[in-house]
Amino acid sequence: MEEKTVELTEEELVEQARIRREKLQKLIADGFNPFAKTSYRLTARSGEVKGNFDAFDGKEVSLAGRLMSRRIMGKASFSHIQDDNGLIQLYVRRDDVGEDVYASFKKDYDIGDIIGVTGYVFKTQTGEISIHCNRVEMLTKCLHPLPEKQHGLKDTDIRYRRRELDLIVNPEVKKTFVKRSAVLAAIRGYLDGAGFLEVDTPVLNTLEIGAAARPFKTKHNALDIDMYLRIETELYLKRLIVGGFERVYEVGRIFRNEGMDAFHNPEFTTVEMYAAYLNYFDMMDIVEKMYAHVAEKVCGTTDINYQGTEIRLGGKWARLTMKEAVKKYAGADYDDWKTDADARACAEKLGVKVEEGASATKGHVLIALFDAFAEDKLIQPTFIYDYPVENSPLAKRKEDDPAFTQRFEYFICAHEFGNAFSELNDPIDQKQRFVRQVEQKRAQEPNSNAQVDEDFVTALEYGLPPTGGLGFGVDRLVMLLTDSPTIRDVLLFPTMKPKK
Repeated sequence: MEEKTVELTEEELVEQARIRREKLQKLIADGFNPFAKTSYRLTARSGEVKGNFDAFDGKEVSLAGRLMSRRIMGKASFSHIQDDNGLIQLYVRRDDVGEDVYASFKKDYDIGDIIGVTGYVFKTQTGEISIHCNRVEMLTKCLHPLPEKQHGLKDTDIRYRRRELDLIVNPEVKKTFVKRSAVLAAIRGYLDGAGFLEVDTPVLNTLEIGAAARPFKTKHNALDIDMYLRIETELYLKRLIVGGFERVYEVGRIFRNEGMDAFHNPEFTTVEMYAAYLNYFDMMDIVEKMYAHVAEKVCGTTDINYQGTEIRLGGKWARLTMKEAVKKYAGADYDDWKTDADARACAEKLGVKVEEGASATKGHVLIALFDAFAEDKLIQPTFIYDYPVENSPLAKRKEDDPAFTQRFEYFICAHEFGNAFSELNDPIDQKQRFVRQVEQKRAQEPNSNAQVDEDFVTALEYGLPPTGGLGFGVDRLVMLLTDSPTIRDVLLFPTMKPKK
């Protein structure tokens, strides 16, 4: 009789769970508590044994894992357990483990139970590396049948809600999160090597800033004040540059009370970094080198495949100003617009609606045309730089063209992956932009409590050196390097609406 994970109806699932609980009660009544163990001494893992058979052949080892299949053959059985490294076969014989243990193994154990085994390593006649067990014991009873394993757990709603089951029955999922950890290690390795210091800044803020992103609001009972989960780590990090740290970065959890789609989750992870005495072109160089370093470390190559498209992360990336991109892809020349009305007329002619309507400036129109015509053409890594001041409240203006800022974003596979500035360090200009930002937010959201961050402005008044800053999403980078189509595939527990 062969047992493995199988597809069951809802009624069968309920019945199987009932039977497993009955087995649990019988075990306890017989004096054995399958949840009593506090530890189990391991001397090897499946990957070590299978990867270095010659060193283990004939030697006794102790392993533990989840029972994933079982083939009962009278006085002997073949099974598989799954540990952190993968699957390994067990050979369990009555004469080796004892009649009582073997009887219990046949009737009390279920697929999904976590067991410990001791035995010697050998190869079967078919060449499969296995453990010939002389001891078997139950470490934890599984009270629910596992999802069908042969075809994997396909229902995405269940996969995201019950990630633990997803990890048990879909081995590729585990590889994604091992890679995610490697991505973070590679990022830290590159930045640490480049002289950046990793820091931590507050997640809870005492004010809602004027940025377009909507925050989550909470209450601090002891202080009797409203607080807001951070929507960025930028302002605290730049205060550290004021304080004398020349290069800092933070791997930070960010929270935005906004929509959800394949590239957005309400909580996500970013890396923000700031370097004194560098500008936005220097930050482009850092991005190119860092992404090549991370791809090489994690994937072994800088040429990767994302959803069927070959992406080249190594070497120099394409660079276009936003004006150049709009001219190239929309056929509209910013320099031909003498007035804001000319710009709005151009947008109307091209069938693009500008959100600001009759108050739209040339900068607003340029941004709208870029979004409409250029962004979806940027497949290979591309820097788009020199953004209008209208949507860049924290970036330094260009000296030779103050309508634009020293800002860039970079795009891969038609999606924005990061954002960088030559940071605005003029406290007077910054205060004015913050005030306008707050006014706009309150106009759009009358109930908003948006305020100017006066502490940050005061910090700037003490002097922020010329500084380059960069922020990018870790989740999107992991998506790229694991060929994952949605952000939910690279978040262990993505945000889900609770089921009633």
